Formats: sequence, C-alpha cells, structure tokens
Amino acid sequence: MKVAILETGAPPPQLVPRFGRYPEMFRQLLGGGFDYESFDVPGGELPGIPGAHDAYLITGSPAGVYDPLPWIDDLAAFLRAADRSTKLVGICFGHQLLAETFGGHVEKVERGWGVGLHTYPIVRHEPWMDDVQAVSVPVSHQDQVVIQPPNTEILASSLFTPYAALAWRDRAAISFQFHPEFSPDYARALIGARRERLPQPDAAIGSLDRPNDNARVGGWIRNFLTGSEG
Repeated sequence: MKVAILETGAPPPQLVPRFGRYPEMFRQLLGGGFDYESFDVPGGELPGIPGAHDAYLITGSPAGVYDPLPWIDDLAAFLRAADRSTKLVGICFGHQLLAETFGGHVEKVERGWGVGLHTYPIVRHEPWMDDVQAVSVPVSHQDQVVIQPPNTEILASSLFTPYAALAWRDRAAISFQFHPEFSPDYARALIGARRERLPQPDAAIGSLDRPNDNARVGGWIRNFLTGSEG
C-alpha cells in the first residue's frame, strides 16, 4: 500500500537531530508494510500523478489553515480533487485543513493553547477502533474546528476540544486534533522550546508522565488504512 505523507510543517530545527522530522515519526507510529513517500508541501511538493498513492496523510504544522499562504490553497485544491475512495488521514493541522476544505470552519479559539497530555472521551466507535471509552494523547494547538463539516461523525470530544476526531461519510477520511506521533520525550522538548508563549508549561510537561494511548491510536490509523477491524 502506497502512503504519501504530506509534510506541512517541521519540528523546531534544534529538535530535528534528536527526534527526526514528522514523516519519520509517522513511519515509527504506523510500522512496516507500507510504501511511504514524503512530500515537502510548503516547499512546493505535492504528488504529481493522481491515483499514484492509496492514501494521503496530512501532518501538523505551525501554520493556520486561514493563513494567506499559497501552499495551503494548493493543498486544499489537491485534497478536493482526490478520488473519494483514496484514504485521507489528517493530524492537527491536517485535521483542521480537512475540516475547512470540506465545509467546516477553523478558528483560533479563546480557550487558548492545548498542550501536554489531554484525555478525550470516545463518543462513537468505528469498525477500525477497539471499544475503549477514552484516549489520552499529546496535543499542541491553538486553533480548533469550530463548525463541524457536513457528512462527518464525531468520534472523540472533550469540553476543551468538541471536535477532537472526525470520520467522513462521503469520502474515505478520518482526522484527529491530537498527536499520536509525538513521543512523550518529543512533546516535552517541544513544550520546552515554546515555553515562553505557553500557559503553565511545567504542568503540561508533568502531564506527559501519565500513560498515553499513542500506540492505540496509531493502530486505529493502521487499521483504517489497511481495512482491518479493531
């Protein structure tokens, strides 16, 4: 199965030697058995041949979907043109871009930064999920989906993030506001790199000592891509 990782952002440069870039994190999360190819979307790269990949995974980014950057419009147009049977997975910025592209709306919310380990009750189970009632996963975002896209189901929801995970009914797409690809060590280092602009960074760092469900969510994504059940 050919999976294109659409890299829409990168870790702070000082963290790359230790943790790698986001495509490496996703390869580690999802495991072997996929033919991965990465594209630097802000650098002007997008898959050139429609149908050359079975799935597109859109990563996180420091950009906002509302930023006037040409590559964001190009990526949205590319996603709109994708065959509805091509599998789409959005993470953080990718979650927001899928929502904005397909009829929802994203804003920088007054609740401010979400950082550290957040817990999300599961409100709907899909066949590729197991029957767990909540997941705890690292987060790092200010923006959120504030209007649910049409033809979607909410899978995970919290008071802080009502639209934390979505599944589309009119296309093969799922998306998550949280970051299952972030190891606790990377999430701590990222908070440290941004601590001057974050609320209560030490509490956020401490929250990452709790058990997380990164591997579980990674398994969900893998099941979705392969058509397996949870």
